[in-house]
Formats: sequence, structure tokens, C-alpha cells
Amino acid sequence: MQPSRQSRSRSRIGGLVVKGLLPLTLLLVSCAPVLRQELMEEASLDVPFAELTRNPDLYRGRLFVLGGIIVGTKLTDRGSLIEAVYVPVNSLGYLRGVELSGGRFLALYPKEYGLLDPVIYRRGREITVAGVLIGTEEGRIDEMQYSYPLFEIKELYLWEEREPYYIPPPYPYWYYPYPPYWWDPRWRHYYPPPPPYP
Repeated sequence: MQPSRQSRSRSRIGGLVVKGLLPLTLLLVSCAPVLRQELMEEASLDVPFAELTRNPDLYRGRLFVLGGIIVGTKLTDRGSLIEAVYVPVNSLGYLRGVELSGGRFLALYPKEYGLLDPVIYRRGREITVAGVLIGTEEGRIDEMQYSYPLFEIKELYLWEEREPYYIPPPYPYWYYPYPPYWWDPRWRHYYPPPPPYP
């Protein structure tokens, strides 16, 4: 039996509704914060990281949301300790891009919460952290003494890994004044690819 004109019309309308809802759903998901909404609302997002590192005692006990690129993760008697290069985030917790003079921080995941496996939370992975500033900790970057702001993690988001991909030069290489470059949303354009962190 052939479907009626009314049922065919309903099917077309249903298909249009589904097609219209899909991009709307994707838009809403892409606009959702990466951490819990109450944490994003409570956190201090307007304090520059450089100010925080200069005057940590003024901000002790306050909640911050920071982005980072992991330098290393180690297990300590206090819990899992992440060292990361600071990356600014927007109001939803999405990473904005690396600042050349951004500095580094430590983020402690207390052992009563569980552990962060260093194989997963490894060098080069990107994170967004909601953490309370609990003080500073002295350490070294190569031969340089460094005072790290130390945060206790309240929530942590591990970003998916993004592989850089090669873009060939737009002109024949003998006309092109630079070597071929790589593209990565974190780094934008580099000639040649950026070196790894020390």
C-alpha cells in the first residue's frame, strides 16, 4: 500500500526537523564549558598569570581555571603532581594559545581522589584545570631556580591529542623564501616546527 500524502509530508517535516536540530545540538555542545558550570562561575578568570606568580599570597585560597601543556607528571606521597606550561583559557575553559613568557605551574591531584597515570598524563598533552592556589613550591628548570605556583586540583579536563600535519608551500620550493612548515592549532605557523620543551 502506498503511503498517503499526509504521511509523506510528515516524513519530510520530520527529516527537516532532524536536520535542523543536528547543527543546533553541535553548536550547543561546542559552547558548553569543559568543566562544571559552578566551577567556571566561581573561578577567578580575570587575574593575569604573571600577577598571580608575582603575588601568590594575595590569591592563596582562591579558585582559578588554567590551561596547560604537560611537562611531566609524577606520583608523590601527596598525590599526582603535574608540571605544566601555562596556557590562557577563555570563559568556557577552552585553550587560547601558548604565551611565550607564560611560565609554569604545578597542579596536585590529592591521592585520596585517586591517581593520574603518568603514561596518560604525559609530556605534551593539553589540560584545563580548576584548582585552588595553595602556595608556591621551589624547583628547577634545567639549571635555573624557579618558584612554581601550586594548585590543588578540583577538576581536570584532558584534551584529545592533536597531530600536526604538513602543509606544502604554495609555490615551487625554489621560489619559496622559507622552508616548508607545519600546522597545529596550538602553534599556528612556524618556520620550521617549534622545538620541544626542555
